[in-house]
Amino acid sequence: MTASPGNGKPRPSTAATAWHSTNVPWHSQHGAAPRWTWAAAAAGESWTFCWPRALPPSLDLSVEMLRLARESHPQLTFHHADICQWTPPRPYDFISAWDSVWHVPLPEQPAVLLKLCHALAPGGVLIFTAGGVSQAEEKRDTHMGVPMYHATLGVPRICSLLAVGGCMLRHFEHDQHPQAHVYFIAQRA
Repeated sequence: MTASPGNGKPRPSTAATAWHSTNVPWHSQHGAAPRWTWAAAAAGESWTFCWPRALPPSLDLSVEMLRLARESHPQLTFHHADICQWTPPRPYDFISAWDSVWHVPLPEQPAVLLKLCHALAPGGVLIFTAGGVSQAEEKRDTHMGVPMYHATLGVPRICSLLAVGGCMLRHFEHDQHPQAHVYFIAQRA
């Protein structure tokens, strides 16, 4: 989490990964290439799930998280950007915003969620996490001694925004019980 230049309000260290399908050779024993070529690489995280040679562009607001991501994944492209101002350059088949949207200031979350929905190609998939509560809420606390802001629109509002954004909810799960952490998988019509 970082402070916005000029106003001191907390801003997210937001990793959102988006990429476009490509014709990348797949393992010869599997025949034709899959419809999607994808990888998930959250800036600063140490995990990836990759089809061979998948090179997704990623963005993050935190310079330090980008430095760590570039060290861990030098073959990937990382952009320093605020998701609230970022303009997707093209439609994507898959966008992952795992543990990131909920660090966006609450008043800006509807626009960010709609932006992600509209950045999907027809049939494209969006996976993201949020707070699994019934109504909007925001908190400031610490995680591992670091001050942190997180907020959620609440599950009902998120579901309605997905519909407004032209997406169908394909999966919803409370994945870290007893914590109020949920993930959504939505698909653009």
